[in-house]
Amino acid sequence: MITLTIAQIAHAIAGEPVLSAADSLDTPVSGAVDTDSRLIGRGDVFVAKPGEHTDGHLFVPAVAEAGAALAIVERIVDAPISQIVVPDVVAALAALAREVVARVRARGDLRIVGITGSNGKTTTKNMLARILEGEAETVAPRASFNNEVGAPLTMLRVTEQTRYLVCEFGASAPGEIARLAGLVEPDIGIVLMVGLAHAGGFGGIEATFHAKSELVRAVRPGGLAVLNADDPRVSQMAPIATERDVRVRWFGRGDTAEVRAGEIEVSATGTATTVTVDGVDHPLRLSVLGAHHVANALAAIAAATALGVAADAAIGRVESLELAERWRMQPLGSDSIRIINDAYNASPDSMAAALRTLAQITGPDERTVAVLGAMSELGEYAEEEHDRVGLLAVRLGIKRIVVIGVDARRMYLEAIAQGSWDGEAVFFATADEAFDYLQGELRAGDRVLVKSSNAAGLRFLGDRLGESVS
Repeated sequence: MITLTIAQIAHAIAGEPVLSAADSLDTPVSGAVDTDSRLIGRGDVFVAKPGEHTDGHLFVPAVAEAGAALAIVERIVDAPISQIVVPDVVAALAALAREVVARVRARGDLRIVGITGSNGKTTTKNMLARILEGEAETVAPRASFNNEVGAPLTMLRVTEQTRYLVCEFGASAPGEIARLAGLVEPDIGIVLMVGLAHAGGFGGIEATFHAKSELVRAVRPGGLAVLNADDPRVSQMAPIATERDVRVRWFGRGDTAEVRAGEIEVSATGTATTVTVDGVDHPLRLSVLGAHHVANALAAIAAATALGVAADAAIGRVESLELAERWRMQPLGSDSIRIINDAYNASPDSMAAALRTLAQITGPDERTVAVLGAMSELGEYAEEEHDRVGLLAVRLGIKRIVVIGVDARRMYLEAIAQGSWDGEAVFFATADEAFDYLQGELRAGDRVLVKSSNAAGLRFLGDRLGESVS
């Protein structure tokens, strides 16, 4: 965090400072800000957030002993550390982020990019960060820091030298993206797609559209909206941009997109295409598996070139990215048995994309194996969408379909109904049972996809399988 005095922090978050004997209101604070006490070191700021399973206030004495400079709390804790008392520490965290970014932005050369979409946010964030890091100091989220806590924590990592801030905005209910993006008013807003991810929380696909369009509404006047020309719902956000004096830059496969891709070739070693940027063709070969990641690359390139990065440089840096993120189309195992661990998250769109990728990268003498778990937060669409996945797996000719968990059972039942009744589809209640089965089932030449939402926990099964066949 940039240097602020305790008085300045207290004013920014409308809190009441309670000072330790060693401090005054003019004491400067410049350490990192976090809600995880295990990450707090000397000079840092601890935000004592109450949680479902524990309460951050219990750890204030520990961070004081670790040398923390300040704690932001909802009640005073008996510990030798200066504290600022606020009614709501999460709201205070957001207010502090707004203040810090505003101070750095006043310098005049900070550029802020916000990213949202039902799928692809983290991959696009990593691609864009890789591009911009080659230009100047860039701050981007760790992992998927995109919620009411993670997004402000990312914003608070900016320094006086930061030139680019990349923010990822996720949401499980209307209004969340507006609140988060409103903290920084991005110069560029990227909307990747509108799908059924979190549709249960939003209340349907139209409500999801309105939620994702909140980012376009948050872009500052004179800014830029980078929109997916291939997604009809995202395309409908263009008038919103125009109303706010925000320009539109399109990416996609169609001829109208300023940044577009040609024919896509997918193999076990990556994805190749030709990218046209403002009328000039460039070859692109991604190490990241899956045709669906081409759209993410297009979005990142569209934003970067709008910021003045040369297209060749942007493409070269995207090509250098070997892995989108851990547990996202992550290759594991060996050449003999390849595991693709894509179980950090799942929606109907990403599940379909991953299954298609599995089919595309598997040779004629190799066998496809799909290890599938539940997709979370689909609400009333859950049964229908799990049925669709089971159907798609059969239609794609997946040779072994391993379904895990009661919430995912409809995938198995649909696969059976579609003709996979001769051992091609199996069901297990737990990941441990599935692991034991797969230990005896997998053989040389297998290409194995592990895919589920985070809550299903299959990412750990993917790790176990990768280790077991290495």
